[in-house]
Amino acid sequence: MTKRPLDVIGALSSLPMFQTLNAQELARLSVGTRVLRAGRGQVLFSKGEPAENCHIVLFGKVKLALSAGTTQEKVLEIVGPGESFGEALLFLGKPYPVTAECLVESLVLQVPGANLFAAVDANPRFARQVLAGLSARLHRLINDVEAFSTRNAAQRLVGYLLNLCGGGSSAELPTSKHVIASLLNLTPETLSRILHALTVDGLIEVDGRRIVIRDAGRLREYA
Repeated sequence: MTKRPLDVIGALSSLPMFQTLNAQELARLSVGTRVLRAGRGQVLFSKGEPAENCHIVLFGKVKLALSAGTTQEKVLEIVGPGESFGEALLFLGKPYPVTAECLVESLVLQVPGANLFAAVDANPRFARQVLAGLSARLHRLINDVEAFSTRNAAQRLVGYLLNLCGGGSSAELPTSKHVIASLLNLTPETLSRILHALTVDGLIEVDGRRIVIRDAGRLREYA
């Protein structure tokens, strides 16, 4: 069965990043925008390639990593639906410092950098929106550096689990434990050991990728 073409303008208008743009601006932004239907493991760009596009994930998950696919891989970020990546390098005129690889089947928009620049030049509100997005990512990066510098392995993992659950009692791990371990600057063995210890202590329950919080109060004490 043939898949229906994606309404690129409609998809762009639904994203928070572009909601300050009017219909004409969205139409201009969409010219040359590519729709990528990428399978698991597909590389969208590699470290060292020239940065030419802003990427937006419509569904799926994309891993941004150093030395992707090697035993020494360091995962820097996992980008999910509605999130963008790569735009900061457009403004710097620098090549990509990471490799972007799909963790699952994903749908990604590639917006040409020239289109993004034109929209920024024409719409000050959109320029502020782009700056706000870049600032939020910088803030997350600072929080990550703080966590790696001041928290031990158990605290980093517990903080991640609490954030993942978002105040609820359970959540699905968004990707493999190996990738999450790299994201948290842990070895897979350390991550498994901590999960086991938390389970034995009655704080969580692990069923595959599903994590159930059994004692939120005591778990927060870890973090």
